[in-house]
Amino acid sequence: MAFDERRYTREVLEPAREAGGLPPEDLRIRYQLHEAMTSADVTATVKQVRQCWRRARGMLKYKRLADRLEADHARFAPIFTAAAEGDLQPLRDALGESERRAERRLSDAGSRLEDAAGPLRMLTPALLATIARSSGVGQEEAERLAARRSIEVREPDALPEAAPYSGYGRAREALDTLGLSHLGRFLYGDRCADMRVLDGFAVPGAPSVEDALAEAERYWAARTRGPWTVGADTVIAALRNSPDPGLLIRYDIVARLRERVPEHPYDDSLLRHATTELDLAAGDARRLIFAVRGEGGVATGPAARLRELVDAGEIHAAADFAEALDAGALTGDAAELATEVRARLASAVRLRDRARAALDPDDAWIALRDALQRVPDLPGASELLLRLAPHPARAVRASVQGEGVGLVWQPSPSRAGRVVYDVLRNGTPLTTTDRPSARDERPPVNVPIVYAVVARREEAVAMPAVAAALIVRPEPGEVRFGSGDGVVSGTWTLPAEAARVRVTRDGQVVAAGDTGFRDRDVVNGTSYTYVVSAVYPGQDGEAVTPGVRRAVTPHGRPQPVTGFTLRADPAAPGTFLVRYEEPPEGAVEFVALDVPPPWPVGTTLSLAELRAAGRAIPAFATRDGQAIRPGAGREVLVAVTVAGEMATIGGHVDHINLAPPTGLTAQRRGGAVLVGFEWPQDVTEVEVRRNGHPAIVTSAAYRARGGVRYEVPESEAVAIEVAATSVVDGRRVRGPAARLALPGHIPVRYDLSYKGPSWKRSVVVEVTADRPVTLRRLALVLKPGHIQPRTADDGLVLDHWTDLEVPARLTVPAPRQAKPYWLRCFAEGDGGTVAEDASEAVGGRGGVALIDPPVRRLKME
Repeated sequence: MAFDERRYTREVLEPAREAGGLPPEDLRIRYQLHEAMTSADVTATVKQVRQCWRRARGMLKYKRLADRLEADHARFAPIFTAAAEGDLQPLRDALGESERRAERRLSDAGSRLEDAAGPLRMLTPALLATIARSSGVGQEEAERLAARRSIEVREPDALPEAAPYSGYGRAREALDTLGLSHLGRFLYGDRCADMRVLDGFAVPGAPSVEDALAEAERYWAARTRGPWTVGADTVIAALRNSPDPGLLIRYDIVARLRERVPEHPYDDSLLRHATTELDLAAGDARRLIFAVRGEGGVATGPAARLRELVDAGEIHAAADFAEALDAGALTGDAAELATEVRARLASAVRLRDRARAALDPDDAWIALRDALQRVPDLPGASELLLRLAPHPARAVRASVQGEGVGLVWQPSPSRAGRVVYDVLRNGTPLTTTDRPSARDERPPVNVPIVYAVVARREEAVAMPAVAAALIVRPEPGEVRFGSGDGVVSGTWTLPAEAARVRVTRDGQVVAAGDTGFRDRDVVNGTSYTYVVSAVYPGQDGEAVTPGVRRAVTPHGRPQPVTGFTLRADPAAPGTFLVRYEEPPEGAVEFVALDVPPPWPVGTTLSLAELRAAGRAIPAFATRDGQAIRPGAGREVLVAVTVAGEMATIGGHVDHINLAPPTGLTAQRRGGAVLVGFEWPQDVTEVEVRRNGHPAIVTSAAYRARGGVRYEVPESEAVAIEVAATSVVDGRRVRGPAARLALPGHIPVRYDLSYKGPSWKRSVVVEVTADRPVTLRRLALVLKPGHIQPRTADDGLVLDHWTDLEVPARLTVPAPRQAKPYWLRCFAEGDGGTVAEDASEAVGGRGGVALIDPPVRRLKME
């Protein structure tokens, strides 16, 4: 199809100009290309497109865009050169990458629209156009992006500036007196949810404003007269005398929303306020917030135009505009802006001239960057910046790493701007990175490869740094070796480009096929070094890779271990000691199976088959055998003799391993003892013994009851044993037990009371017990404040008694202490330290438990 320049201008150049001068990322659009083109078609079309750019450059509005397109073309020139020579693959790769960049640009623009719309999901047309320009997408594309994301593009609703009723202020004060949030609440109460005030006032499912106002008049007329009815009359009068009560309600809502906007920086919190407190329907709430946030006057005149140009970054245009104005127009804000614009332009021109005279491109780049920060539209600065390439990268090194190629280089010494590196393979772009390293995951095989690294700053590129040529020849993959009785074998996968595989043993060639070999010229017990190399065809003959190297030792058939003994290790719970007669060759391992082994004793099989059938048991060597740790539950333990890749089956035993419970605890709760533990894995029953009396507990019963509970007098000591148990061949087997001893104690109770007149009061401490007991020491402790004392040292000791016979009645002068304060007793008794209450009375040697009275007797307020 012939090149249509008018269509190209309409569909490519004009949208790119509207998008801020950013050319389209998709090279199909930029160069008018399609998949069916031949090399000649591509070359002819690109030539016509570039001629169109040169003609467009003569038009002022396209000049900057045409310069950008020509500067970009330098990056793609090698691709089109290759296409002209008949190689379209680099162009296809570049087209795919440009399409992905275009998709990313659209995605970024969509994200910006999402962020700008926020929870309100609304944008003004002006803001949409700004985002479209800065994102490099056209206005129509931005509108389609907004529509796909359910973002509404609209001008804000016009809102009233003044109340439609002059007495609105008094009506609002009356609403505050009545405790109502807005006028709609006065008329409709709880019925005003989802109220709509735009496009006409309405409350779904409720009467009209006039009917609601009549109901309100009747309701308040029947109320007893008072300040509330006066306020209601004021509100009713405002609604009745307003030209349109619906407009007055809308103004009331808008006024309250305007007041809240400074308090709510986020739209989602303002939406919650509008829908919950102001009872607005969600759609009206969004539109009102959007309109209130967008309120503001529109400035006009020279000052406004100058400010608009300055805010848009068009400083040079602002300077031209100021020069064109009459002297009388430059007054006030306009004069200040014109002075600022002229100063920024003069400073930027000096920096541009300094950049032109600089010998170091970095110094020139820094000066131009500063100039463009002051005047983004400074003539000639952007074009000069595009010619300031960074210093090139250096010392590029490429090396084969596995099936890929790794590249490293010394970074560009340029210190100005962000320098990135374009990596090329045989002249075709491979990747872009900001690090001094890269990797080619899929290099071509068995052909010379030349990698180049081009340092780039913005669009300016340095001379390429080239690595030494290399050739990638992968080694054979998935190389595996096996050994048997007088034989060594190997297998591999042949690389697609390789002609064959070469195998050597200690430097001697071994006969091999395309996928494996079998070498019988070996001696058992001797170690051999095998090398498996790939052979590739080359221009100067065959090329052989260094190869995969492996040491292999063949072994004779291992002899079985026909019998062994197994006993528990008393020093290490869960560990068992195994004794057997060592075989003459190989190492002995133990394997766990779920069922007896399917192979007879003496059967030799591959080690891989054995590993697939059973689980290797962790073990370590001992003086006369091994120590192993079988798993929990019932297993069949098999002795296996392993030599190289062969395993010979030996004897086996049926073993059940019942692990002891862990985390055993016992705690008294008055006259009860609660026993808990972590249930052993793969065990369904345990045996619990209390003072030698056994009981079987199932896991279901344990979990249903939350543990094991015994009724035991507090003074009785308790010995607990818990062991896993199971029935094997008709008899019950019991595993190792976990033990715990719980001493008894005697509960001792005390009470506090006061007696005597206020000026001579005493504290009476009455101590009682179910049977006589002697307390080694009893202390009465005082602690001011709201927090009770936790120990005898956590406060002031008012008095103490030693070797106190219980029961006892003790008297202490009442303390002269400001309330609130606490009084509490702490004691030591025969046999050990006493806990603070009965629930904590679990000690090592038994004793007494001092039990507090109610809190109201301890705290003085």
